[in-house]
Amino acid sequence: MTAFVDTNVLIRHLTGDPPSQAARATRYLQRADELLLADLIVAEVTYVLESFYEAPRAQVAEALRALLAFPTINVVDAELLQRTVEVYDVDRLDFADAYLVASAERTGVGVVASFDRSIDRVGTVRREEPS
Repeated sequence: MTAFVDTNVLIRHLTGDPPSQAARATRYLQRADELLLADLIVAEVTYVLESFYEAPRAQVAEALRALLAFPTINVVDAELLQRTVEVYDVDRLDFADAYLVASAERTGVGVVASFDRSIDRVGTVRREEPS
């Protein structure tokens, strides 16, 4: 069976909270033939872990890497998401900005229009501030 996987299943698996749902989520992830993970859900997992669970950035990055490596999980562009997690973790950008940077790199566009100066920490793209 192929299915799209929702944030709540992934959060239960990653956090073990609540235990009964966590066990069911982990079993489901292990037994599934193929689960499709949308980029938006990766962003939402990041947000929930950071905000509700107050997980440190390094722990969130580790959890995201584990999800992307999970044998039954497939994404549209694994390299894009892996680079996003790297920028999120190493350059300390929020997930959305890290995704924009990774997308600008991956597409060859190389420019991100933004007022957010944190993007300047990544030397592989140029930030263009609207004037």
